[in-house]
Amino acid sequence: MRLLQRRGAVMAVLLALAAVQAGCSGESPGVEPRRVAPPALPVQAVEITPRDLSRSVQVAAPVEPMRSVRLAARTEGVLTYVGVEAGDRVTPGRVIARIDVSEQEAELARSEAREEDARLAFERLERLHATGHIDAASRDAARAQMRIATAEAELWRTRVGFGEVRATVDGIVLARHIEPGEAISRHDTLFELADLEALVLRIGVSELDVRAIRAGHPVEVRVDALGPDVALQGEVRRIFPAAEAGSRLVTVEVSLPDAAARGIRPGFLARARLVVDQRRDVLAVPAAALAEGENGDHYVMLINDEERLERRAVEPGVTRSGWLELRSGVRPGERVVATNPLDLNPGMQVRIVGWAG
Repeated sequence: MRLLQRRGAVMAVLLALAAVQAGCSGESPGVEPRRVAPPALPVQAVEITPRDLSRSVQVAAPVEPMRSVRLAARTEGVLTYVGVEAGDRVTPGRVIARIDVSEQEAELARSEAREEDARLAFERLERLHATGHIDAASRDAARAQMRIATAEAELWRTRVGFGEVRATVDGIVLARHIEPGEAISRHDTLFELADLEALVLRIGVSELDVRAIRAGHPVEVRVDALGPDVALQGEVRRIFPAAEAGSRLVTVEVSLPDAAARGIRPGFLARARLVVDQRRDVLAVPAAALAEGENGDHYVMLINDEERLERRAVEPGVTRSGWLELRSGVRPGERVVATNPLDLNPGMQVRIVGWAG
């Protein structure tokens, strides 16, 4: 009897323990355990938006006048007058220096006298020929002598004119290399003139990059004298036809329309940024968002409206500054996993915890 009582007590304790365990696990005895869904995977995403992936190059060069002239002497002699200093403004035709041409003036006076004598002789023979007193050959010879004398006089007038040095451009005297009383030779440089209202940069661009540059393209220019925060809007004016033999660089001339108004002068150092590969408003993702499949295709993992992943085939383009151009496969506004697409599978539930870009 006591043995049966002890067995009943043991069974009661076992049932009590089972009830306690069932209560701790939240499940009722005899009920199948409930399956718990795996938690959403945290990922970093990027929204597809148009970006500028253009490539540019920066080249430094000194500012130069678009038009400059080195005025040289056209005759030898002693300078009797110098009328301008460096920095003076001149206009075309203004006499800015004179050279002593006394000898040429004397030769001009003698040739003009010969010209007058030859003209009178021709006129006299012309009248005689009209009355039949001389033949036509004598008259024609006198005409030829008159023309020779006229040409000689014109030659000396030109040489006398060489004694006046005149400005040939509307601009500024950049340099003056002479002083009054100085003896000069023919072809000696006297002045350097330039139009400072039209300033340019002449920069060397690689033969690999110049193919993408066209006349009229905008160019951002920064001049050291104005500070790093001031940018000028330049424009490609012309591209030289040939590359330099040694450096293989092609000269590109950039005009600076408002440089003179900002106080920029020739010789100031400037830095021009030229776009050599135009890729504006292209769709792009971080380079780490692209994966390559086993058959060589490329894809990204798209996040749909249900926060699940979809594999999307894409056509990649260029990579610039960590961003990869996608030529096809995605649309603006779509969301893509920004990193580690190889570790992900379509259909996975994700949770966006950060944004790239």
